[in-house]
Parts: sequence; structure tokens; C-alpha cells
Amino acid sequence: MRFGYWMPVFGGWLRNVRDEGMSIDWSYVRALAVESEQAGFDLALIAELNLNDIKGHRAPSLDAWTLAPAVAAVTERLELMIAVRPNYHSPSLTAKALSTLDVIAPGRTSLNVVSSWWKDEAAQYGAPFDVHDARYDRTEEWLTVLNRLMVEDTVTHHGALYDLDGCVMEPKPATPPTVYMGGESPKAKDVISRHGGAYVMHGDAPDVIAGKIEDMERRRTDAGRPPFRYGVSGYVIVRDTEAEAQAELARVLDVQSDPAAYASYQDFLAGSQLESQVSLEEYSVSNRGLRAGLVGTPEQVRARLRQYEAVGVDLVLLQLSPQREEMARFGRDVIRAYA
Repeated sequence: MRFGYWMPVFGGWLRNVRDEGMSIDWSYVRALAVESEQAGFDLALIAELNLNDIKGHRAPSLDAWTLAPAVAAVTERLELMIAVRPNYHSPSLTAKALSTLDVIAPGRTSLNVVSSWWKDEAAQYGAPFDVHDARYDRTEEWLTVLNRLMVEDTVTHHGALYDLDGCVMEPKPATPPTVYMGGESPKAKDVISRHGGAYVMHGDAPDVIAGKIEDMERRRTDAGRPPFRYGVSGYVIVRDTEAEAQAELARVLDVQSDPAAYASYQDFLAGSQLESQVSLEEYSVSNRGLRAGLVGTPEQVRARLRQYEAVGVDLVLLQLSPQREEMARFGRDVIRAYA
């Protein structure tokens, strides 16, 4: 099992807790990244949203593509999974940025390709916004161009959205970055099965995840592609006793937040095609993190992780709060004892 975490570019993960004792200051992010390697984490996901959909739209959020090279420069082995939304980025310029990041941190960069769902954000920032299936058409062409640039000497492409005439992109990464993708609609799964390298899921129960893996492996085989790697997202609460863990969970779920923190809830539901409904209570924690069931004593959390590993998951992407303290606890009590 590989252990990853979400970089707190929004200053926290909880909509019901205004001050989580976390900061977007570089001093905090730098310390967190360095300490995460010491705690045994393998990967950091740097999410991309220009508006803060957790603390409210006027709360600060950091830019993924500015932050990533800074984190790369102060770490030694951490894989940086950088989120990218094709409607905000040129595929050729993204390929160029990745090639430069590979010079800074050889073999340590990967992509989380996200087909953007947030209509209001796109309008504010002047980005094109496509209806659901058209978003994945864009993603497919975008990835086609990017993947060609990673391996071909010269690329000419004339498509519905992108035109390149004899594009030269050097230097090239020694190994093209892994493309992590997630999505639950039939259209999303179709595109991911052809173009992704790893499939990342929200943290449903292990038996549900097993069915999703079986489905994606079948799609992958039909597409003539090699097997996927699989990841699961989750929010973690580890305490010495189960009673302490449940008390922290109750605090997290106490819906007393400023309504501004939930302003994106309806946009999220309208812009997504989900396999199951997300309650307002679940939305109190980013990315449906509580569904993973990673709440309890170290022994209980390790047992749950082994259940995921048994059905084919090899990466967990974790959110914790307050992050530095909880990552240190997780490293000490879970990662070091995990086998």
C-alpha cells in the first residue's frame, strides 16, 4: 500500500470547522511537505481550484501549478500528483511544464486529470465550460495531444479543440507521468479506460470498491490497455480509543457552518453524474471522505486499509485535520506498523 495525502491548498477540509489550525502560508506548506516524507508518506495530491469550495468562495486557495515546483524543490522522494483541468490549460503548455518539473524532480511528477464540474468558477475566470459529456470529449482530445508530446519528436494535430503544427517539445521526461483519473459516469469510465494510467475513487466500502475495480478492469481489457493501478480517497480520524475517535467524528459532522462554506453544494450536484447521492452531512467533509470508514483506533484503521488492499487498492489519498499533527500521528501509529 502507498500512502498519499491531499495538500491543504484550501486551508482545511472541514466545512463545519472554520479554523482547523491550518494555514496556506508557505512556511506551513513547506514544513508539512518535508515532515510528510519523514512520516512515511509517498505522494501528495495538489488539487486545482481557483475558488475555495470548502471554506467559502472568498476564502483563499493556492494555485497548484505555482505550488508544485516549490514543493518539488524542498522534498526528495515525494511524488507530486498535480491536478489539471483541461478547460483551463493548453495540453502543449502543460506538457512543457511537466517536462520542466521532471528536471527539478526527476520521475516524481504525475497528473490528476479532472474534467471540471464548477460552472460558476469557470464563468468568473473566463474559462470555457462544457456540458458533462462534452467535458470528457475535451479531456480525451487534450490527453491525446499531451501523451503524443511526451513520446513523439514532432507533433501535428488538428482536432475539434486543439491545433498544433509541427510542435517540438523538449526535454522529454525519461518516463511519461502517470495519469490518475476519477469519474463515475459511463462516459467518464469510457475515456478513463482508454487514456488513464490509474483510477482513483471516492472511499466507498471495500466491497463496493471491489465491484468498481472489476468493472474498470473489464473496460480496460476491452480497450486493449494494461491493468490499472487503483486508489481510494478518505478522511482519517485515528485516536487511542474508539470512543475518542467517535467523539471527533461527531464534532466534524456538527453542521453549524456559515452557509458560505456550502455555496458550491448545488453546483457540485448539478455538474456531476454520481453513482450514489451525497448528503449535506457527508458534504461537510471534502470529497466524501468519511465513506472510507477510516475512523477508529490505529488497529481498526490498519484493518480497514488491509481490506482495501485485498480488493486491489494500492494507494490511499488521505485528508486529515489539523494536518501536520494528524499526519505525524498517522505515520507513527499506522504507517510504521502497517504490514
